Amino acid sequence: MDKMNGYKRRHLQIVLDRLSEPRKCIQVLAGPRQVGKSTLMEQVKELLDVPVFSFNADAIDSSDADWIVRSWASARSRMQMSGSGEAVLVIDEIQKIDNWSEFVKREWDADTFNRLNLKVVLLGSSRLLLRKGLTESLAGRYELIRMGHWTFAEMRDAFGFDISHWIYFGGYPGAVGYTHDFRRWRKYIKEALVAPAVEKDVIMTASIYKPALMMQLFEVGCSYSGELLSLTKVLGQLQDAGNVTTLASYLEILKQANLLCGLRKFASDEARRRQSVPKFTVFNNALLTAYRGKGFERDYTDPTVWGRWVESAVGTYLLDVAEDNDCQLYYWRERDDEVDYILQSGGEAIAFEVKSGKRGMNSGLPKFKEKFHPLQSLVVGTDGIPFEEFLCADLMQLF
Repeated sequence: MDKMNGYKRRHLQIVLDRLSEPRKCIQVLAGPRQVGKSTLMEQVKELLDVPVFSFNADAIDSSDADWIVRSWASARSRMQMSGSGEAVLVIDEIQKIDNWSEFVKREWDADTFNRLNLKVVLLGSSRLLLRKGLTESLAGRYELIRMGHWTFAEMRDAFGFDISHWIYFGGYPGAVGYTHDFRRWRKYIKEALVAPAVEKDVIMTASIYKPALMMQLFEVGCSYSGELLSLTKVLGQLQDAGNVTTLASYLEILKQANLLCGLRKFASDEARRRQSVPKFTVFNNALLTAYRGKGFERDYTDPTVWGRWVESAVGTYLLDVAEDNDCQLYYWRERDDEVDYILQSGGEAIAFEVKSGKRGMNSGLPKFKEKFHPLQSLVVGTDGIPFEEFLCADLMQLF
């Protein structure tokens, strides 16, 4: 954990640059739990030469919206007492407060009217709840900084992870110390990371009428990361009653929480994309391992099983790229022809085929190229771009 506190993610410079600019917008730092948002703001505090006042709404009653007003007033008073002409107010887990955006808007506008140079950073682990407040009340008043799961390059540089350990144990810094004990590691992932994320950040949304059904969907989806599975078949594995429409809506919410998504098939029209069988993909490979893994040595030495982990890991990296750059990520399949991932940006597409070990190439890539004329068609892994190189590359340079 000390290494995590000392490691500086690239988002640190982004936040510092934004706070060095004249006061114009609220900065919103959003991302899943345990990716280092609070740690980053502590690093920001050490590097800034202006007062930084921090408050955390995690343990505050959700109905106590006046807490925001009191916290804001405290920051103003402390700024005045310090004699500083500029300060930064940081509020963590802001989405926990009901109608938070209305109160933030009122206080922010009051400072703007009074020309008070109090800059504001809001932190939140539920992008779904954050987005609702941002779009309803704070349109034009904020900039969103997305902070995703730790990449291979970050886990390597901060903790010495090699490629195989990142593929298997994923990018949760807080779990690094438990990787030598698989049972303990898995328990930590499920109880300390997944449970709070699902129970506090996902089920808090009003549209979750069947929490048990969502949790079952999440567990099944994690177990099938990197694989195609129809929601109809998923229903057959679940104990709670539901329908395909409900599952699809829950899957979208899990995507907004940066936990699990169902990739759609690449097609020329939107209707075909929406009707396609989803390809389940976790945002962090630790989730696949926690729900399907049998231990590193056992899974790593089985070529078929390990190939599944590798394909899922490539998917997590492409998801991160897509989220960061407002791209779309798809898969493609027609009969026996398949392309693992399609990254699309600005109307251009790049096709990726993942190949590990002795897994042979199928005819999907040339068939896709002939039909859709992608900008590039790339093989990742054996006989292609090495995994280490691919997972550290700036893929947006390909467009």
